[in-house]
Amino acid sequence: MRSKSKTGLFALGFYVFASIFILVAFVSPYWLVTDGKLKDPKFIKIGLWEVCFNGFEEVHHWYDTVFNTCWWIFEEEYYIIHDVLLPGFFIATQFFFTITMCCIIISSFLSYQFLKREEDDENYVTLLLTFGTILVIGGFSGLISVIIFGARGDGRDWMPHWEHNDLGWAFALGVIGVFFLFPAGILFLVEARVRKYKRLHEMQSREPSSYGMRERKVAFPGHTDI
Repeated sequence: MRSKSKTGLFALGFYVFASIFILVAFVSPYWLVTDGKLKDPKFIKIGLWEVCFNGFEEVHHWYDTVFNTCWWIFEEEYYIIHDVLLPGFFIATQFFFTITMCCIIISSFLSYQFLKREEDDENYVTLLLTFGTILVIGGFSGLISVIIFGARGDGRDWMPHWEHNDLGWAFALGVIGVFFLFPAGILFLVEARVRKYKRLHEMQSREPSSYGMRERKVAFPGHTDI
């Protein structure tokens, strides 16, 4: 690893932790879980992309179908309960958290560039600004997602036996990961500002000496420096 400032390294550390937590939350079916106090709960657990039922029946009773396994949420067999399984708030949760995941993926490439480039690279400040901005955008998108799910996920109008359903550990990891994105993004933006002003200061400090050298050559046109 090339020499980096402490601010940049702290920002990268926050980003790494955020990435791990968000990735685990993104793929885990433990956003909402039964508390285990019911003898035969019809609902077991659900994540963004997988749901587990145990004897769950189609609520409109239009079909004689009982769900007893864990499947992908968009599995063809679930089309008859999509109105129950995919309400508007849950689709919004999936959408905004997916944006956050995309920001994490894009930032993985930027983190490699951050470690590879020297601090005096002419595009280094632009890299820091881009990195920080993407992480902040991912943080806000993830914040919207977890707020929506936290407010509606364990409500009485979604999964059966709502009084026995709790927000799961994967949701908690998602919340932690989202909050880690903010210090990561802000620190990268701060580092970009510091590097920008440091570069401007260096340019300004070089200009007077160049101007003085030109004046010297005009005053003594026949003089040659040894």
